[in-house]
Amino acid sequence: MRTCVVGAGAIGGMMAARLAVAGHDVSVIARGEHLYAIRRDGLRLVELDGTETVASDLDASDDFGALGTHDAVILALKAHQIAAVAHELARLCDDGTMIVPVQNGIGWWYFQRHGGPHAGRRLEALDPDGVLAAAIDAERIVACIAYPAAAKTAPGVVTHVEGDRFPVGELDGTKSERVKALAGALTSAGFKSRVLTDIRSHLWVKAWGNLAFNPISALTGATLAGICRTPATRELAAQMMTEAGRIAEALGVRIRVSVEQRIAGAEAVGEHKTSMLQDSEAGRPLELDPLVGVFVELGGITGVPTPAISTVYGLASLLNRRLEAELARPWPERPVSAANKSGRPEAGR
Repeated sequence: MRTCVVGAGAIGGMMAARLAVAGHDVSVIARGEHLYAIRRDGLRLVELDGTETVASDLDASDDFGALGTHDAVILALKAHQIAAVAHELARLCDDGTMIVPVQNGIGWWYFQRHGGPHAGRRLEALDPDGVLAAAIDAERIVACIAYPAAAKTAPGVVTHVEGDRFPVGELDGTKSERVKALAGALTSAGFKSRVLTDIRSHLWVKAWGNLAFNPISALTGATLAGICRTPATRELAAQMMTEAGRIAEALGVRIRVSVEQRIAGAEAVGEHKTSMLQDSEAGRPLELDPLVGVFVELGGITGVPTPAISTVYGLASLLNRRLEAELARPWPERPVSAANKSGRPEAGR
């Protein structure tokens, strides 16, 4: 499968490297030192057992027009980064190209090809100006849920931290030939991928935990274990998840695990820093609206009250405003976080 990964950072870099090593025709959109390192040395992937593979037979560029067209374009950027490049994606596509968003939280495409009373509704929290809806044809979209964790540990180097599941699904629940081909390509690259006919239900289970644990961790500096083992924050997470569960029910989504089961699963992960906590510590803006803000909007759409979610969203928004202000300051005036001693802004996902 001819594939372009837009955003070859942590998750995107792992996907690109594995697909390339498996023999697929892979190109990547990257930037800065990461791009230069990939061009010079290839894309290096450090696996869980410490073994290393180098994907050297791939094209890397920061120019969307230099890579030709593809069977699949994997969007591995953070959700708030997509609008800036959405108008460029057409240069990677021909008539049959599928676009595969791989983001945390609820996707901007959630109500596209959805059916029912909300079909086609645009979520203001995720696509406030309609840029994504205008630039990305919903018929192209195939959803993908990323369960693994990875880290970009150096320019041109990605380290696999845990997990290997990338389930995929058409937005209308059909088992099309293209979605089966995508699952097959990911499976050939050593991932566990299967075609889901209810991709939104599975998306909710992951988003459900992100909704609570990510902002609470960013606000408190606590790991998953810390949040789950502290009665007050455990109860707050449970309240947020209960509210979200009522929204899911109102939308006809069945979440197959209980709140306590989801919290217990997070506690079992241990001293893990969420992506939002890592962003906060590194001085990067938070992926706030797709993980939290959208649930406030969905609560309004469905008529479900969200007092706990709204309160945490408000607090996290203040934190995010400070992070954005600090990032906008000239470098000599900008504080250097403990997670980024170089003083340079770090690349995104």
